[in-house]
Amino acid sequence: MPDVRRGTSRAHLGMLLWALFVGLSFPAVGLLSEGLPPLLLTALRFTIAALVLAPLAWQQSEGLPGWRTLLLYAAMGLCLAGFFGTMFWAAHRVSALSMATLFVSVPLLAYCLGRGLGVEQPAGRLLAILALGASGALGLAWAENGGDFAGMQLGFGELGFFLGCVASALYPVLSKWGLARGVLPKQAGLRTFWSLVTGATLIGLLGLLWETPQTLLRMNLLDVLLVIYLGVFSSAMTFFLQQRATAVLTPGAVTAYSYLVPFVSMLLLFMTQPGRIDWNWLPGSAMVLVAIGLLLRQGKRQQEG
Repeated sequence: MPDVRRGTSRAHLGMLLWALFVGLSFPAVGLLSEGLPPLLLTALRFTIAALVLAPLAWQQSEGLPGWRTLLLYAAMGLCLAGFFGTMFWAAHRVSALSMATLFVSVPLLAYCLGRGLGVEQPAGRLLAILALGASGALGLAWAENGGDFAGMQLGFGELGFFLGCVASALYPVLSKWGLARGVLPKQAGLRTFWSLVTGATLIGLLGLLWETPQTLLRMNLLDVLLVIYLGVFSSAMTFFLQQRATAVLTPGAVTAYSYLVPFVSMLLLFMTQPGRIDWNWLPGSAMVLVAIGLLLRQGKRQQEG
């Protein structure tokens, strides 16, 4: 029982760190030079992340994965490719507000998909927490847009990005499903490595079809350093922390920490632009913090139970 409690506490703390890494990655992405191919850059990030995790995966490996495991890794890689592919496709067709609003659906989607695959139990309390966090994240999007939702639209681009959100929600669900049935290994580093390898391969193929690889030659030294940083911290560390948390938390609880990402971005905004601070940010911030606090409290109760 003490080992289970430590594992659950580590999972929650790890996801708090995950939210920090993801929140810090957005300013880093904004520093990249314009005109670089986003899909190929993502494939490069994932490749760097896989190389970082390769020694750990080699140490934990017991040989090549079986065909069932490889198929599941391919499905997980498709989820990564589906989300990042639709995100970059939608970037020029969908407003930032629409994308932020639709992304709020990921934890609720993960819960529903998890229920469908039998890795989530009926949990009214968790649903209420997810709804509260989603409301808070929407409040932050509302504040970012100057206090209105005028930029929110629903069209073909929004539908495409929503399908990408479904793919993002399915990633931890498939991980949990594979763990529960013994298809995936227990070692988080091994699962992270192979899902990054398959994701890099599929996203790279999409990039070769849709983008011009020669444009990567425009990268300067800062671009190279930023991609390495993103590969190590925003890909290797975040996916490892997510995979480690998936072993002990439900998909809905894991993805709920995405509600903290706009909160981290808000804090960074206030540090660089103090003049943007006003009361519009308070309702969303309060709801997100209360939701995460309730999630941590629920995890503590489950440990004690």
